[in-house]
Amino acid sequence: KDRDFCLVSETNLHINGHFIGKSKKQALKRDFTWVQSIGVQFDSHKLYLGANKVAKWDDARDELSLLLDDQPIVLPPGRGVDWESASAPGLKISRLQDANSVTVEVAESFVITARVVPITAEESRIHKYEITEDDCFAHLELNFKFFALSPQVTGVLGQTYSAGFKSPVKVGVAMPIMGGEDKFAASDLFSADCKVARFAGCAIESVAGHNFPEVACGSGSAAGRGIVCRK
Repeated sequence: KDRDFCLVSETNLHINGHFIGKSKKQALKRDFTWVQSIGVQFDSHKLYLGANKVAKWDDARDELSLLLDDQPIVLPPGRGVDWESASAPGLKISRLQDANSVTVEVAESFVITARVVPITAEESRIHKYEITEDDCFAHLELNFKFFALSPQVTGVLGQTYSAGFKSPVKVGVAMPIMGGEDKFAASDLFSADCKVARFAGCAIESVAGHNFPEVACGSGSAAGRGIVCRK
């Protein structure tokens, strides 16, 4: 918890995630963690998507923060509303619901679907998260779709698209762990300084015509298994 990790790193695309969480109890081996925000660097731009800190959750109130190059993005309310950037050609953001759910697209590069959700009282009771009334731990559920990745792509998620990747996860254990903290830890949300970073803000040699599968990442709260990502 309270750390940043590289999710995807390419020469013209770098995505870090910031994790929030609850400290583990003596009987537990791992903290409970959720992705609070992501920092997306593409070409020369920086895009921030984050869930605000919220005490009591209200579905009708928009708790998603968006910034482009440190400037707030103000999306008009209403499902289906689109916003296109004048300074970052090809960047388009669309509301999927009246609040808390958007798609972010950079033409011919990626589509990210982001939804802000809380930890509910029922989830906290079932999984013993011990969420208190001062913070419902609003976080992001994410879906990634990529259109131009090289065989050298890396990052916690990016490595799964690389040539010859073999998963270290032990399927069937109660909470499978991918590992790689030493390789993927970053100093902040917009630092491409993890050990395997490739970001240089320039064009990449993509795999033409390859259909990259989507990756959906959420809290896995139904199973009580922390962050779960599935292709």
